[in-house]
Amino acid sequence: MRIVLVDQSRTIARIVTELVRADGHQVLAFADGRKALACLECDNDVRCLITSVQLESLPGIELCAAARELAGSRRPLYIMLMSSSDDRDIIVRALDRGADDFIHKPPDVEELRARLRLADRVTSMQRELIRYGTLDSLSELLNRREFFYRAAQAQHRAEMGTPLSAIMLDIDHFKRINDIYGHDAGDRAIVAVASQVKRCNGIAGRLGGEEFCLLLEQDLLPARNIAEELRQAISSMRFEVNNESAAGLTASFGVAQWHPGETIDRLLQRADIALYGAKNAGRNCVFDAQPDAQPHSPPQWRSVVRARGARQ
Repeated sequence: MRIVLVDQSRTIARIVTELVRADGHQVLAFADGRKALACLECDNDVRCLITSVQLESLPGIELCAAARELAGSRRPLYIMLMSSSDDRDIIVRALDRGADDFIHKPPDVEELRARLRLADRVTSMQRELIRYGTLDSLSELLNRREFFYRAAQAQHRAEMGTPLSAIMLDIDHFKRINDIYGHDAGDRAIVAVASQVKRCNGIAGRLGGEEFCLLLEQDLLPARNIAEELRQAISSMRFEVNNESAAGLTASFGVAQWHPGETIDRLLQRADIALYGAKNAGRNCVFDAQPDAQPHSPPQWRSVVRARGARQ
């Protein structure tokens, strides 16, 4: 387990570090609370924070609160306050501000090890719950809720000047795959396409049925090139339809770039319109969205999962 340890005393930090490392944990030691918080911000692999009450620049209880806010509900983090005082007010305030546990300083060796085993169990369970809550169980891409949560963050970055483009893709003739080979084969087709989408560096989600979306912090041209590479990769794949044979598949793509003042809804709507254009052009191709493209229908795709094979 990766642990951030914060204590002004070099002696205490050295003792605790040696104890923790002896059990195979990794320790990042700090004397300054703000530096420790900066480490937590950039290192998502940290699963435990052990902090003393008295720190440089940021008090331990405030560090507990800031770390808990940083972790939110999408990151496993166990926070342990360490103090030489038995002041119940300090313990209560720390627990109220985000700490999960309290240990006396200097810590008893066996007690510290037991609490770290607890931290490992708790964060492992948290990690699994987060995984179940954010990933689509079949494709293991982001589910709809998590996709739109991260899309909102991407929109905020776009408003600050970062480019943003959306790729909508839909498996061609998906209903035919289900009708001919069965729904198990359809599921395997979804998994096969998702395996290619995962290779792209962006926010990738399954929006429902056979439809996927990929948000890239790229301008339109590089995003279109990525869509074309993805189209070629999918069209060259074979996926198992039964124990003895395999079948090929293709997908159609719509690409749109975010414009200032535009919502994520509108961006995906324009990419969706371009996707329909690719379908109408014969499928297995990439279409760019027009900036002034008008919706062909109400944006029901966000609130209602399309039935499989709706586009064919």
